[in-house]
Amino acid sequence: MLVPISWLKEYVDITVPVEALAERMTAAGMEVAKITYYGLPQQFVEGVRQPISDHLVWDREKLVLGAIREVKPHPNADKLVIAMVDYGGAELEQTVTGAPNLFEYKGLGVLSSPLWTGFALEGAEVWDGHSDEPKRMILKEKPLRGIPNRCMVCSAKELGMSDEHDGIILMHDDPGFPPGTPLQDVLGDIVLEVELTPNLARAYSILGIAREVAALLGQPLREPSYDFVAEGAPVDGTVSIDIREPSLNPRFTFTLLRDTQVRPSPEWMQRRLNLVGQRPINNIVDVTNYVMFEIGQPLHAYDYDKLVARANGSAPNIITRLPEAGEVLETLDGAKRQLDAHNILVCDTAGVIGLGGIMGGADTEISDATRTVLLEAAAWNFINVRRSMQTQNMRTEAGIRFSRGVHPSWALRGSSRGIELMRQTGGGQVARGVVDVYPLQPELVVVQLPLREIRRISGVEFTLEQAADLLTRGGFTVQIDADSLNVGVPDTRMDIGTGIVGQADLIEEICRIYGYGRIANTIIADAMPPQRSNPELVLEERTRDLLVGLGLQEIINYRLTTPEREAELVPPNLESSLPSNPYIELANPIALDKTVMRKSLLTNAVETAALNARYQKRQALFEIGAVYLKRDDEVLPDEPRRLSLLITGERTSPTWQDKTAATVDFYDLKGIVEALLDGLHITGATYERATHTSFHPGRSAALRIDGVLIGTFGELHPLVAARFDLTAAPVMLAEFDLDELLAHARLMYPTQMLPVTPPVLQDIALIVSAETPAADVERVIVKAGGSMLKSVRLFDVYQGDPIPAGFKSLAYSLTYQTDDKTLTDREVAKVQEKIVKLTGFELGAKLRS
Repeated sequence: MLVPISWLKEYVDITVPVEALAERMTAAGMEVAKITYYGLPQQFVEGVRQPISDHLVWDREKLVLGAIREVKPHPNADKLVIAMVDYGGAELEQTVTGAPNLFEYKGLGVLSSPLWTGFALEGAEVWDGHSDEPKRMILKEKPLRGIPNRCMVCSAKELGMSDEHDGIILMHDDPGFPPGTPLQDVLGDIVLEVELTPNLARAYSILGIAREVAALLGQPLREPSYDFVAEGAPVDGTVSIDIREPSLNPRFTFTLLRDTQVRPSPEWMQRRLNLVGQRPINNIVDVTNYVMFEIGQPLHAYDYDKLVARANGSAPNIITRLPEAGEVLETLDGAKRQLDAHNILVCDTAGVIGLGGIMGGADTEISDATRTVLLEAAAWNFINVRRSMQTQNMRTEAGIRFSRGVHPSWALRGSSRGIELMRQTGGGQVARGVVDVYPLQPELVVVQLPLREIRRISGVEFTLEQAADLLTRGGFTVQIDADSLNVGVPDTRMDIGTGIVGQADLIEEICRIYGYGRIANTIIADAMPPQRSNPELVLEERTRDLLVGLGLQEIINYRLTTPEREAELVPPNLESSLPSNPYIELANPIALDKTVMRKSLLTNAVETAALNARYQKRQALFEIGAVYLKRDDEVLPDEPRRLSLLITGERTSPTWQDKTAATVDFYDLKGIVEALLDGLHITGATYERATHTSFHPGRSAALRIDGVLIGTFGELHPLVAARFDLTAAPVMLAEFDLDELLAHARLMYPTQMLPVTPPVLQDIALIVSAETPAADVERVIVKAGGSMLKSVRLFDVYQGDPIPAGFKSLAYSLTYQTDDKTLTDREVAKVQEKIVKLTGFELGAKLRS
């Protein structure tokens, strides 16, 4: 939000430099992201860090307020004129200019009312208005088409106020300063760009910022007048209001202005609107915007005669309701919008005329022919407005404020302020009275705040009087009791809770206004709670450390997705292997691509890889996070933790010796899985052929630990990879049940003495069916080897001559050892023979000769 200091000073005295004020505001939670200077010098305050501005400082002697008294034709040029300018000197100064907005005054003689402008005298420094790049210049005397010229009437660009250079600055209204006044005193300003978070609804106006500044500086707040002159016929009978959804529209008011004129706004109003980023339109529309920025209450103006015409000559009946099926609204931006079931509407008997709290309709907008204005000031449910803005893809200044929260009590103040400004700027008579329907009045919030809680939470030994003074500065009403404060919450503070929550909110306000920087560092006075280990968290962090050590990078994704996005993991004509539980749907999605809670981490991993594929040839990623599985007859879902892994691209970076690098494959991922299991001290892992449809059917495996299925890893199915445009290299992917995985991990694990007898090393090669998993062969070998067999390691797989077709040779390295004695060849041979027999019996294996 843009906050002009000149406007802010209307409501509060600023007793510190603007730079120091920005520091105080930022420390109090209202971050000042930028300070823009218009002509005024920057002040440097000790202890305040600030960037150095390169803005143009207007020379107080050479850049002054000028009054153009006459505009003469140039004798030698049709596209130039001569402006006779009063700058406070003894004589008028002639200035040659090509400003197109002066041509209409050419040859009219001495003007009855002067045109006020910024006037640069010889030697003044200004921006070069004709340069595309920012460039400064010093004015020097130079004849223009034979006419001496040493001064200049200035455009907004030349003064550094904007990029506007289509004409010079012209003010028709008397600015209240004599010619020759330093331009700094007339148009100089400083604008703060304040980044407001959604919880600071109270600060979305100049008055709201002023209220905060008054509290921080200990200065009184001056609110604008809410009185209005009403001399017209009564408003009774001119319009009626029917609120059908009070929870969505707790208050609705109308005031009426007759016999007014639609014309340009006063220049002071236009200048303020420009400074806050609003384009002036006309006095009626500008007043609605001005009041919204001034006090935070959005307004909407209707052409009353158009409403009467829609009601066939009768007094209009304004209805606020939810839409009927198929209703459409054309809003002021010209868009035709298909309405959603939750959109609260402003309607009359002929149809929809506005989207409540966001934007009005085109059928009843103000035009140059408008003579009677019906001014709306209402209150709307902030959650509903926020949801409507999201689903309708609309963002308006009114919607921003209503979506944060505007108290219904401000409707009447906004209406009174707006109708009086319309009367002052356009003339006419305000109807006596206000049409005010207020079916849902919020209760006043009162919080009992014990002094002991203030001291305990803040760590500061406040007195009751000190705490009461700080809260009073913040706009709260406070009564001091024996050992506590009885605090009334103002209508500007809809963020203050009740009970214990309200106490915490108020203590935060006391500390914020007091100044967080003034609170001394203290050591906790309470006893430290007992320290207990959290094995689940310890093992989860251990998993992260191991994966990072293996070269993977952690990613964190939104846990929201859509069913369609997760369905992309399923190849055509195959059933999904994702959990069959129904999705957990969001009642109020924040975006169209975030409508349900995810059931798998695989989609997030593949989408992340696809987004980064254009930048990285090699990716090694992992994510740890929850998935959400709906439970029958339960409100809350299961939230098991999952671990996903993804690697793709080159195994190693090319070198000058080897410019070609192989891509990662299944065994690279299997090596990462085995290293992870080893780091977590998990034993009993087995691998079997996987049936997960998102994976390549011949290049994937299921991981089991002690017979429990942990998950699947392997190559992403080529058809799925093609959907995500990941065809440059195979994508290796894994998803494991992290809870089951860590259930088998051990922080402490058994150890044994070093062996005292030498091992006996033997190799064995078995011929088995090509379909027999190596894990099954290893299982039978271990079973037959008994206690003498210490380790089994597969070191060779072979198919081809002389192995018969449909079979394969698996060669294992076996280690035999006991702690009792050194084994003999005969003892080992017996076990070896037992292995051959048992594998033959259970698997049909034969010893390879």
